[in-house]
Amino acid sequence: MEKLSRKLLTNGFKFNDDLAIGTKAPLGEKIIQFGEGNFLRAFVDYMFDEINAQGLFEGGITLIQPIPGGDFLRNILNEQEGLYTLIARGREDGKEVAAKRLITCVNRCINPYVDLDTYNECAKNPELRFVVSNTTEAGISWKEEAMTTTEPQDSFPAKVANFLYLRFKTFGGAMDKGLVFIPCELIDDNGKTLKKYVLKHAENWKLGDEFINWIENACVFTSTLVDRIVTGYPRDEAKELCEEFGYEDNAIDTSEIFHTWVIEGPAELEKELPFPAAGLKVIFTPDVKPYKKRKVRILNGAHTCSVLGAYLSGYNLVGEMMADKMFYNYLEKALDEEIIPAIEGPGLTREDLKSFADAVFDRFRNPFIKHKLMDISLNSTSKFEARVLHTIQEYYEQKKALPKILTFSFAAYIAFYRGTEIREGALVGHRGDEEYLIRDDAGVLEFYKNVWTGVDITDKAAVSELVKKVCANKDFWLGSDLNTGLANFPEVVADHLYNILNDGVVSEVKKLLA
Repeated sequence: MEKLSRKLLTNGFKFNDDLAIGTKAPLGEKIIQFGEGNFLRAFVDYMFDEINAQGLFEGGITLIQPIPGGDFLRNILNEQEGLYTLIARGREDGKEVAAKRLITCVNRCINPYVDLDTYNECAKNPELRFVVSNTTEAGISWKEEAMTTTEPQDSFPAKVANFLYLRFKTFGGAMDKGLVFIPCELIDDNGKTLKKYVLKHAENWKLGDEFINWIENACVFTSTLVDRIVTGYPRDEAKELCEEFGYEDNAIDTSEIFHTWVIEGPAELEKELPFPAAGLKVIFTPDVKPYKKRKVRILNGAHTCSVLGAYLSGYNLVGEMMADKMFYNYLEKALDEEIIPAIEGPGLTREDLKSFADAVFDRFRNPFIKHKLMDISLNSTSKFEARVLHTIQEYYEQKKALPKILTFSFAAYIAFYRGTEIREGALVGHRGDEEYLIRDDAGVLEFYKNVWTGVDITDKAAVSELVKKVCANKDFWLGSDLNTGLANFPEVVADHLYNILNDGVVSEVKKLLA
């Protein structure tokens, strides 16, 4: 079997009819991308590949390895001359769908820690226009560093400041040689934060007012919201897939079908990056916040208000939970009657929210993604505050009543955190005779260990007192005491928790839906 290479694109190799193929002609470097991992290759590179193939754009991508070591993937991608196969699978409009694509827009992958000169040459390329990144949530952070030109900077913002200064000097501060930054790190205001730290490095290194002015006026730092589940290299299927393709590909990437990219920046950016014209779900907007709220409250909120109770009921995967008619109805009711009514308003119409929620249901039922409930349960305390509690509060402000399902989900959260032993940095919970490990901040785990110790779950007063202690912990709920301001919230939660502990989650959910 032949190995995947550019040669296959021109020597008459017979590709499968169901494989879409990007532009076969060589593409000049117009984008550099800090991050060579699965997510960017299945998300950003896929989109650039699509607009290239449709003749709406012409630009190749050079990948930059953002941290030292771990050359395995870089070596594979370079051996395959940047080529790899992307398989997107999932559900759309209630049907299973799959799309296979040979991505051709990636040219090479550079490790600046072993080849600094080649990396620096990218900064001197007059055709370079866009910089994409995914250096993890910790990547866009502040670290005091000295200016150096003999090795890569440690932090990502320092790398960017150094890279831009080299470009600034190369082109004499020409305003048309500024770059557009499109960070994909999962933090709020990712572009604004990156810009702030880049400017701070420029000031600390005393690189001059001219350079700082050039960053401010010649460069664009967009803030973004990304949304696509990427499942990466299909290890269990790889051999079979290569036999199907007829070529050996050691960098296959897999993802769900769904994708959304919201980019906050100047309106004219859409002309340079015509993703929507290619049919891609990319939104250019002056304000990313409504879309962030939509994702956090509907997609993430649906997870957090359901998975802890579902796990206690015996399920392990999102797909299993969605196959249960009771939990399906539970989620449908939570979204239609509580979450959407609480957040609809300017910029978030009911029609838009309902459409997004319908897509979420398809995503949760994707048979190709084995999403573990325990993985989603990580750090559920801060997740509940951001994803569900704010919706409860907004619903109450509007309706002067508690949302029944979301209020119940708070009781399920407390029940999930029931444990009196911390082992290897996790609180030990029990589902029947089976142990499970609750992972959260150390202070959270210590709190729940203490409040659960000695509690008689058959004593309603003891359970009620425990709920009041949880509600009163202002450190968890951003300074709020949930015992006040939400009518009889602690009493309702205590009733649900008592019933969960003594009769089980399923019995209580059935009563809730009756």
